[in-house]
Amino acid sequence: MHIHQDVTINAPAKAVYDLLLDGKRFGEMTGGREARISSDIGGVSSLFGGAISALNVELVPGKRVVQAWRSNDWPAGIYSIVRFELTADGAATKLSFDQGGHPDAATEMLATGWHQMYWEPMAKMLAG
Repeated sequence: MHIHQDVTINAPAKAVYDLLLDGKRFGEMTGGREARISSDIGGVSSLFGGAISALNVELVPGKRVVQAWRSNDWPAGIYSIVRFELTADGAATKLSFDQGGHPDAATEMLATGWHQMYWEPMAKMLAG
């Protein structure tokens, strides 16, 4: 299965990109859960207090983040590919998100979770 979501965040693309790669701010955005995020290609990240692991595959500042991403609840060796594509839209950012390669049984939870855990708190944090 594949997840595709388009959202608009009322902040510049650089601010969205920076938030995705800043562990301290990401942790604040997600309610204080620990986030250790690498901003290097090949760097490893741990999100939501260790519930999610990610490996940076491609980073284009202000434009794109591609990661091999997994829930630590998934069977060993199962990674999905997540892609955050950022496009400036005036003072806002159009964020096009894709995720593929995840277990089919996780699709509904993930599709809902991206809104609850990323887009809504991101919009709120970057609005102020």
